[in-house]
Amino acid sequence: MRISSDELAVFLGGEVVAGKGDAFVTGFASLKEALPGDLSFFYDLRYREQLRETLASAVLVPPELEEFPEGVVCIRVEKPSDSFERVVDRFGFHAAPFNIGVHPSAVIDESVIFDAATVSVGPNAVVAAGAELGEGVEIGAGAYVGRGAVIGKGSKLFANATVHEGCLIGERVILHSGVVIGADGFGYEFKDGRHRKVRQAGLVQIDNDVEIGAGTTVDRARFGRTWIGEGTKIDNLVQIGHNVVIGKHCIIVACCAIAGSARVGDYVVMAAQCGVAGHVTVGSGVTLGGRSGVTKDIPAGRAMYLGYPALPAGEEKRRLAGINRLSKLSARVKALEEE
Repeated sequence: MRISSDELAVFLGGEVVAGKGDAFVTGFASLKEALPGDLSFFYDLRYREQLRETLASAVLVPPELEEFPEGVVCIRVEKPSDSFERVVDRFGFHAAPFNIGVHPSAVIDESVIFDAATVSVGPNAVVAAGAELGEGVEIGAGAYVGRGAVIGKGSKLFANATVHEGCLIGERVILHSGVVIGADGFGYEFKDGRHRKVRQAGLVQIDNDVEIGAGTTVDRARFGRTWIGEGTKIDNLVQIGHNVVIGKHCIIVACCAIAGSARVGDYVVMAAQCGVAGHVTVGSGVTLGGRSGVTKDIPAGRAMYLGYPALPAGEEKRRLAGINRLSKLSARVKALEEE
């Protein structure tokens, strides 16, 4: 990337309002991390100090800004964040393009249903007997698709992703590297002094437009299905147990764990490191703050829950405030006793 500030202003439909428009931009970064040659953006008054101290060569600024940092080209645009995203999308890094074809080292069973003229299968990938690959499917290097699994149109498995036997993957699903779909659920019975494995005979169903981050695992159901609803986005290193049902358009952030047979409604947000106990329900629209632990059912509704066990946010904040006052209260009691 090498583009002048004037050219950027034209590209974005903006206007250079400070600095020299012939300055060149060769990269992009946040205000705090930017170096000379970088483009950045400013949209929130909380970051005024970062704007004054930035080393960026050019910054996208909103129409209402009237004070500009010295030595920085400022380009006035309606929405700096959106405009910055346009620049990154146009000039930034892009993943390798979709290339139709099957690599010679890939192993595809002769019974697999697919059209070699519409899919991409990378080096050392394996697609087992009876599997089905839809139009435009991309299977990355070293990925594995098990017997009878179905991968819907336009879906992508990054390198070393795994979809085990019989699992159903919808259309436009993205599974990042290290994802494992359909490993056995964690089921044992203690008998005769030993843990006896309980057969996990179900499957995993992932609906359209789901994205699952690197290293996440979704366990096979004991019977029936583990089910992830349409449009749900799951971060890295999340554990989803057997027979869990997750609704539509949920957000589940890194290192969450959902135990077997739990149910999560639609539009639920789970911040990092949340835990949901087995066989409980989190109602639609609920937001769980970071490290919340759900031990009993939570009703549907636009409400936030915090803490362990998870409580309504207002109640949990009052509880924490009370705990923080205990030392002072203890000191007062001790003083009264001494009197």
